[in-house]
Amino acid sequence: MLSKALLRLGTGAARRPWRVIAAWLVAAALAVLAAVAFGGRNADSMTVPGLDSQRAAQLIERAGTGQEGMTAQVVVTPLDGGATFFDHDGARAALARLQTEVERLPHVLGTSDPAGALDAGGDTAVRGGPVSLDGRIAVVRVQYPDQSRLSAEDLDALVDLGDRLRAELPLRIEMGGSLFYAFSEPDGGASELIGLLAAAAILFLAFGSLVAAALPIGMAVFGLTVGIATMTVLAGVTDVPTFAPVLGSMVGLGVGIDYALFVLARHREYLARGLDPREAAGRAVATAGRPVVFAGGTVVVSILGLAVADVPFMTVGGFAVSIVVLTMVAASVTLLPAFLGAAGPRLARAGRIDRALRSWKPGRLALRRDPAAGAARAARAAGWRRWIGHVGRHPVPYAVGAAGLLLTAALPVLGLRVGLPDDGSLPPSRTERRAYDLVAEGFGPGTNGPLVIAADPTGDPGVVDRLVATVAADPGIASVAPPHIDRATGIATLVVFPTTGPQDRATADTVARLRSDVLPTAIGPGPARAHVGGAAASLSDVGRRTSQRLPVVVAAVLAVSFLLLMLVFRSVLVPLKAVLLNLLSIGAAYGIMVAVFQWGWGGSLIGLEATVPIVSFIPMFLFAILFGLSMDYEVFLLSRVREEYLRTGDNGTAIVEGVSRTARIITSAALVMVAVFLSFAVTEDPSTKMFGLGLATAILIDATVVRMVLVPATMTLLGRANWWLPKWLDRILPRGPVGTDGTDGTG
Repeated sequence: MLSKALLRLGTGAARRPWRVIAAWLVAAALAVLAAVAFGGRNADSMTVPGLDSQRAAQLIERAGTGQEGMTAQVVVTPLDGGATFFDHDGARAALARLQTEVERLPHVLGTSDPAGALDAGGDTAVRGGPVSLDGRIAVVRVQYPDQSRLSAEDLDALVDLGDRLRAELPLRIEMGGSLFYAFSEPDGGASELIGLLAAAAILFLAFGSLVAAALPIGMAVFGLTVGIATMTVLAGVTDVPTFAPVLGSMVGLGVGIDYALFVLARHREYLARGLDPREAAGRAVATAGRPVVFAGGTVVVSILGLAVADVPFMTVGGFAVSIVVLTMVAASVTLLPAFLGAAGPRLARAGRIDRALRSWKPGRLALRRDPAAGAARAARAAGWRRWIGHVGRHPVPYAVGAAGLLLTAALPVLGLRVGLPDDGSLPPSRTERRAYDLVAEGFGPGTNGPLVIAADPTGDPGVVDRLVATVAADPGIASVAPPHIDRATGIATLVVFPTTGPQDRATADTVARLRSDVLPTAIGPGPARAHVGGAAASLSDVGRRTSQRLPVVVAAVLAVSFLLLMLVFRSVLVPLKAVLLNLLSIGAAYGIMVAVFQWGWGGSLIGLEATVPIVSFIPMFLFAILFGLSMDYEVFLLSRVREEYLRTGDNGTAIVEGVSRTARIITSAALVMVAVFLSFAVTEDPSTKMFGLGLATAILIDATVVRMVLVPATMTLLGRANWWLPKWLDRILPRGPVGTDGTDGTG
């Protein structure tokens, strides 16, 4: 049923290519116009119901102190070498002007006044105060309302003011804060271009034809335009995380080019058999399009499985990325066959290989083959057959060796530490990094990540004083600012400065200790309550929630994937083996990420400035995406193996023929994905680096060690048991759309 629908779809698109291409052009234009007219700005909302930091935020909002809103900090120091604000009247006057102009910016609720504090004299230079103890560094803290009332224009206004005042004042001016985190443009544009160029080079080498290399790239660009524009429209309705467009671009380019490559390879195979190009395009979509639809659906199901994590921003981010994947699937079965139909017989040529193309008529395609080219192709196929046959003759050592290698690579996972890299992990070229370093130098590392304790002292007026004294006595706390008590509600807020930086494990330990020991001791058994909030606490809470829910997400994705593969391949052991091998490759990728980002091994190769914890939500996101992508190759490879098994009835022959016939195309597809993902691993943002390196590593491992060693070795060991399915289960399972009729659509 699916095959017939895809055949009609592909053939129709190939016969009327310019109509379909025009329709996609219109769709892309409408999507972009809708994004401009109705789209929103991507925003990171770390709101997670039920967390202690969320309860603190709710109390702060009730108190109306403004501390629940966005913040920025303008960090300044005199330009005159070792001069200080204490003894430099010109710098003090410049500081006063800076503070005044910042306070006049739109939506600014208020600022700290370091110049006023200096003029007032007294002990103003304390940790958390506006001026460092040595008088060299001052901080203008800027308070904004909550994120829903702000936009990128507020960040632009602050940055523009800083650029103007740098030229007018004798001050070094640097900026940072949550306003930058929320509204800075995520990097990735240059990476997308680099990834496309690398993919084009790989496709040209694989097909030997500029036309053949250009079509998957063109299709991916169309799909990415529509998908990202649709994601922007979604951002106008709800908060879409800032990482979603970058991740969507990575995954979209990877799967889009991969899916196009599989369809294109099948199309060229049909052309080589002498089929009319339009008929070949329809047949290619009918065969290769089936596993594309299934593989794309598997990726979407895996990503949507993030919903069970009960972390709203991850659910929305997964949904946004799924839009891009679905767009790529649609483009693969509609736009690509239109391209194939428009290209006509030119795709039968492979550069120098098939220049002897003689003629093309609507009915048949006549080719004069180059004997040398045919011999080269035969040699490559024979090489893969020899390798797979060699593995099949020595399955135990290869299975044990490859599994041992992956388990060794996965060992660093035991030391996995989640968190969120702070501005100290950005390159020194960024003003946020320079501001972070100045604050840490002048006030201590904990000043970059203050905690905010919100207390409701219902029925216990002395609780605030006890909180201040008890919290200040904790060894992880450097200082406590004077409390702010709202007269209307009685809610008190305390700004607390840890002794350690925001991403340090010790800071998370301090937050946990405050909640479990310090605050209960200060509050006692009465009705009063207190909660720990602030950015550092919120990120720590999100990390803990994702760690707790990761096993649930893993179980859900594994169960769904196992059932889908069992439906497709009518087997119990094949899907079980696929699930276990995918876990091995993903575990190895996690281990390499820990070694690079936490231990610093080879970090300089991707421009990593310092060791950082793994971003709390990335392991969960990577698992969902990688499991779906790994299933792509599993479906393409095993579909061909099953086809050969149904044709010959011999397990060994099926493995050798199935794996060898798909090896070149899977390797090319994997190289495309690795090139795209690695192009994102060299961006400035550590989170983007983690996504890029994690995805590239896992795909490389999956397409080499797993597909070309572990799969043939384990399938050889299992023998005919690969295709065992209890009769009672065979009767109740519906017939799947791929691989159950002896055909698969792989090339």
